[in-house]
Amino acid sequence: MNRELLQHLIRASGRMALFIGIAVAILVGVRQWVEPKIEAAHQAELLASLTELLPPDSYDNDLLHDTSTITAPNLLGTGKPVTLYRARKQGKPVAVLFEAVAPEGYSGPIRLLIGIRADGHLLGVRVLEHRETPGLGDKIEKSKTDWVDSFVGRQLTPTNESQWAVKKDGGMFDQFTGATITPRAVVKAVKKALIFFNRNREKLWN
Repeated sequence: MNRELLQHLIRASGRMALFIGIAVAILVGVRQWVEPKIEAAHQAELLASLTELLPPDSYDNDLLHDTSTITAPNLLGTGKPVTLYRARKQGKPVAVLFEAVAPEGYSGPIRLLIGIRADGHLLGVRVLEHRETPGLGDKIEKSKTDWVDSFVGRQLTPTNESQWAVKKDGGMFDQFTGATITPRAVVKAVKKALIFFNRNREKLWN
């Protein structure tokens, strides 16, 4: 290889390295700018869902700061730590709210927010994120149908545990025509969240 060609290759390599360095810097900068905005959007969405399930006049503590971290992969559907929000009024327990994941959705995991009163009855459930089929599986969204309201006021007890399934499986919850997998996954996830609550209810307020 002659000297002129070698110098040309060195200059080309240097330019390539410069371009790559600039591209990486731009990507890092964009990510650092975008990630806080995405997180802020998620927090706003979460707060709106918390307010839907638990009206502000039903508690008097700082819900967003009266929290603890829980981990229960087998019951909450995720190995990641989950934030538990505790509502109290005049120091007495009112409810807890936390996220759970239904890992067996038709098109992937379904993120849920679940509210449970101190006595074990459900405040309600909201779907935070999913990729289910529009017009079929997306009926789990409150904005699409009132199906998700079928959880309100229910609790899990030894006598009704077998009823925590869709009607197609012998349970008490409706399924969607052509989309049984999605409601089945949500019902199963909510049932597991109630099992977690029932097993740990005394510890959750400490």
